[in-house]
Amino acid sequence: MHKLLPIFLASLLLPACTIGPPPQPDRTPPAGAALRLAMDRISAIMVTDTVDLGPWIDGGFSSSNAPKDTDAGTGCPITADGYFLTADHVIKNVSKKTMHVIYGRGYDRKTSPARVVWRDTKNDLALIHADISTPRYYRFTPPSITLPEGTPVFHGGLTTGLKPLYGTLSSTVPAQSLISSAQKFIIDIPLQPGDSGGPILDARANLIGVNSSVEFLIPMETPIFTNSHGVRPNIAKLMKIIAKDRRR
Repeated sequence: MHKLLPIFLASLLLPACTIGPPPQPDRTPPAGAALRLAMDRISAIMVTDTVDLGPWIDGGFSSSNAPKDTDAGTGCPITADGYFLTADHVIKNVSKKTMHVIYGRGYDRKTSPARVVWRDTKNDLALIHADISTPRYYRFTPPSITLPEGTPVFHGGLTTGLKPLYGTLSSTVPAQSLISSAQKFIIDIPLQPGDSGGPILDARANLIGVNSSVEFLIPMETPIFTNSHGVRPNIAKLMKIIAKDRRR
């Protein structure tokens, strides 16, 4: 019996070690419905000395009344009860200022102070919570699925999310296990100021990860876009953090 044990264990491991063909990207381009879904979920994160944003918002976001010394970026609503994922560098000065979330558009717009729930400075991720309902939120692409290089994507940020600008993954996003760390990846969409922390979405507006940074080459002092970097959290771990925070 003992002699058969190694053979038995090897037979269990063999299917996991078998190398199959690489996954092929679903090259279906994003449809207009996906863009509209992202626009309905556009959310701003503001870290500012200003405690009350009411006068600025009521004044139609006029530049003359805009809060001074503000760090701003995009947030991704990921639950129905006010949890947002963003890039950590968007909230880097939160300890000294007030953080606000502006969720939605038009008459459906909601504004609320927010607090930090969790930060991962190394991987440029942050989870925040605002005491508002967020019925329009993003679902993640399944963590068990590999998203291959070439998969069509678009961005739902404050700047780029208002334009039908599509691109593709420039690197593969592997499937996750329970112990996976955050996963960094590349897209070929030239993102703009205000897009930091914004959602990188597949063709059906499912959330892959958030925008972290943009790279440029600067030959002869003329910036040339090369790529944008995104980061995907371990989704199972993130949901456990949210569940624990709800019990606080």
